Amino acid sequence: MKKALSLLMVLMLVLGALAACGPNREEGAGNTDEKDNTADDAKKPEKLVIWEDEKKSAWLDEVGKKFTEETGIELEVKEVEMASKMKEQLRLDGPAGTGPDVLTLPHDQIGELALAGHIAELKVEQDVKDRFSESSILAESYDGKLYGLPKSTETPVFIYNKALMEEPPATMEELYEFSKENTSGDQYGFLALWDNYYFAHAVIGGMGGYVFAENDGALDPKDIGLNNDGAVKGTEYIQKWYKEGLFPKGIIGENGGSAMDGLFNEGKVASVMNGPWSFQGYKDAGIEIGVSALPPFENGEHMKTFMGVKGWHVSGYSKNKEWAQKFIEFVTEDENSKLRFEQTHEVPPNTALIDDPAIADNEGAKAVAEQSQYGVPMPNIPEMGTVWEPMATALQTVVTGKAEPQKALDEAVQQIQSNIEANHSN
Repeated sequence: MKKALSLLMVLMLVLGALAACGPNREEGAGNTDEKDNTADDAKKPEKLVIWEDEKKSAWLDEVGKKFTEETGIELEVKEVEMASKMKEQLRLDGPAGTGPDVLTLPHDQIGELALAGHIAELKVEQDVKDRFSESSILAESYDGKLYGLPKSTETPVFIYNKALMEEPPATMEELYEFSKENTSGDQYGFLALWDNYYFAHAVIGGMGGYVFAENDGALDPKDIGLNNDGAVKGTEYIQKWYKEGLFPKGIIGENGGSAMDGLFNEGKVASVMNGPWSFQGYKDAGIEIGVSALPPFENGEHMKTFMGVKGWHVSGYSKNKEWAQKFIEFVTEDENSKLRFEQTHEVPPNTALIDDPAIADNEGAKAVAEQSQYGVPMPNIPEMGTVWEPMATALQTVVTGKAEPQKALDEAVQQIQSNIEANHSN
């Protein structure tokens, strides 16, 4: 009897507890959310440290103020030279606890920094990725994972002297004919640094060559396409321009860029292939330039220029990764990206901005935006470091008549494979 009474009392207590919970379930759920919100607020930092490129941070005065108003988080902005100093400074300051929460990098540095844990993987919604061109998101990814959001893109384009060329040719074949008719003495119709693989890839890639094959968003360094039929055909096309004297010998090698710029600035060249970094120098020389995407080949295939992407990244050492990512998503919204372009003149890869008057009415920006649609991101895996020198050697031996394309490219690929095996094998 005593045992039965005890069991009855336990049962009544359990039922009472369940009854007490029932009417308050909704209120209880609300309390849980409130606790979660409180936890989020507790995680919210007082400030985020942002590293932007040299002489490029003024736009953050306005955009940063909006972010602070919305989140209550202050921003500490520091300018660091991006191309070389940014990653080295991160390696020192990150582990010491004095580094940034957010930094900006050229995309070809992502692979090595991601491997070392210096930058963090991002987890963003698809609608955030959809703001940008597919190629720019690919550039900000490594081994199938996203490590940054794009802020700007650059790629070589077609630049012409309006006093010597009325309008850009419709195809590369038309440009070739124009160049033959307008090359004499120290006057040239078109010049390009095609002994430099960065620029030569436009032709080689446009005809079917590639550096590393892409498989499911990841680059395969074991699959090299620099001596396939397309690469050989592209190199033969390049060889033709040098063989026929359409390019001077003085634009081969390390001094080729300054020699080409000098000729163009002197009004001795009707058109060149160069990047947006050259616009101001040409204008300062008194040249009225026109700018467009590079002409396609006669078969409709476009020149596949290498595209460089600058992006925003979260430091792997940041204690505020969640809020750092929210900052990156905020500053790359279309409106904020447009404001950055207006102040820095670096073209954002936000697809909604291509037809915006701020870019569409800017001839240089429009050309970069259009050509970027046909460009391919420079490979951002560490193995890319083994490619530049062998390809430069191959191209220079071809354009100086010391080797034929197939042989030169075969030797380059063999050297690249040996370098990868020696320096990057697991």
